Amino acid sequence: MPIHPLWIVAILVIVLIIFGPGRLPELGSAAGKAMREFRKATSELGNEVSASVNTTPAAPAGPADASAKTTESASSTKN
Repeated sequence: MPIHPLWIVAILVIVLIIFGPGRLPELGSAAGKAMREFRKATSELGNEVSASVNTTPAAPAGPADASAKTTESASSTKN
């Protein structure tokens, strides 16, 4: 549903009445900084998630590895 231009003008007039013309640049600057920080945080989070997904975990020791280790330790104790 598109936003009607009359609603945008009405919101801007209300904001102008509430905050006054002197504070509008400060509010715009604060809103811009907040949007930049939000984008930066979301991109960093996305990079961390993609990095953790792309890393390959170490192969867990399977039953074949465990039996080989027991055989090696048993033969070393016999000598």
